[in-house]
Amino acid sequence: MNTKPHINIVWLKRDLRLHDNEAIYNALKTGKATLLLYCFEPLLMNDSHYSERHWNFIRESIIDLNTALETYNSKILAVQSDIIAAINQLQSRYHISDIYSHQETGILVTFERDKNFKRYCKNNLINWHENINNGVQRGLKNRDNWNELVDAYYAIEPLSFAPKENQLISKKDIELLEINFNLPNLDTQKFTPFQKGGRSTGLRYLKSFFEQRYQNYMFNISKPEQARTSCSRISPYIAWGNLSVREVYHEAYHLKKASKHKKALEAFMSRLRWQTHFIQKFEMEHTMEEASVNKGFHKLKKSISSKYQDAWKTGQTGYPLVDACMRCLNETGYLNFRMRALVVSFFTHNLWQPWQEATTHLSQMFLDFEPGIHFPQLQMQAGETGINMLRIYNPVKNSLKYDPEAYFIKKWVPELKKLDTPFAHQPYLMTEMEQQLYNFKLGKDYPKPIVNLESTRKKAGNTLWKLRKDKTVLEESKRILRKHTLKSRF
Repeated sequence: MNTKPHINIVWLKRDLRLHDNEAIYNALKTGKATLLLYCFEPLLMNDSHYSERHWNFIRESIIDLNTALETYNSKILAVQSDIIAAINQLQSRYHISDIYSHQETGILVTFERDKNFKRYCKNNLINWHENINNGVQRGLKNRDNWNELVDAYYAIEPLSFAPKENQLISKKDIELLEINFNLPNLDTQKFTPFQKGGRSTGLRYLKSFFEQRYQNYMFNISKPEQARTSCSRISPYIAWGNLSVREVYHEAYHLKKASKHKKALEAFMSRLRWQTHFIQKFEMEHTMEEASVNKGFHKLKKSISSKYQDAWKTGQTGYPLVDACMRCLNETGYLNFRMRALVVSFFTHNLWQPWQEATTHLSQMFLDFEPGIHFPQLQMQAGETGINMLRIYNPVKNSLKYDPEAYFIKKWVPELKKLDTPFAHQPYLMTEMEQQLYNFKLGKDYPKPIVNLESTRKKAGNTLWKLRKDKTVLEESKRILRKHTLKSRF
């Protein structure tokens, strides 16, 4: 006779929240005792897409969850283990027939892990319940009914977190379990340049945005400095699941009713839907992680230059806005959307490097790394989808337009701080005499441009526009439109 206690397991991944968490909600709804589990998986901790800033954000999120769980005399069982080994260990103490988690749209290693885990559950007579995350639908062949499905998801009121008394496994029992595991160190530095992980911090960002900051959202969204305060800054909290898209959408919807700045909120809400759209695209075509979604662009060959890539990564290209953006990103983990597009455009068009060569550096630097946004966006900005407008961003025009006083440039490229504003935008235009007047030597105090903007833009544009007429590119473009857009688009 099996005398082990019967429990549910909720396997937390990129859904580090208690509220509006369908996996937790459904597990608790059964009435069975429930254990909340997070695994620091070696396969992800050693993956090149991740960096310490991500793991610190997750550690902070777990600490924040544990603070919230104090009320319920419980905590997260956080272990350093792959999921199968963790469940095997737990089965020595408990009878586990049901495991709940969200459907993760992750990188290829998580896709393979999930397939292995599904086989493991089947072999061990465990029901693995995967719940929808942020409206992304699994198993779709096209977008025919996608809007209706997402509308229905968004229409549901955010789910509450209301465990019954003593339904969550107690802290005491979890501490007994911890003896059998390799436990991660959850300590992180108190003061860093990065946004701090956790739902409580995410809610503070959201509160300040909806109280005032959103009013300038549309005016400042493209400006590299002002966007740091006028944008919501909740992207890491959505990427790691401290907040759900649905609960944010609901708050924006209710605020819009009485707001004098309805257009700003509408623009913000449309980007929440946009987030779901891109993750859905990646969910339906995960090969985007390694190759262009439009197979016609597979024939595009670019020579790899370590020199160019290193200059780009470290902010030493000789183009001030590009360098300011890369240095800012490396130090803080954040760039606004337009500047993200600009640095990718510069890498893929002006430096003529394959977008695949930018994937891991950017994923490691973006605190809000979300695979479903990351890979489709890289390909779109590289001009390799065949269905999106080809945009080759001019860093000089963008700096003059969006950072006219060179405040952002001088903040992140302090070598240019003593120059007058026009030269801060284009230091390479300085004559020898002007360099002497400013006690500034181009090539010594700041790099000379590593490429010519005009000639590289022309080469990239001509090559990509010509390739867009290729038979395979055209056929693939039609296929992509049929699969990933509404019928009205094709």
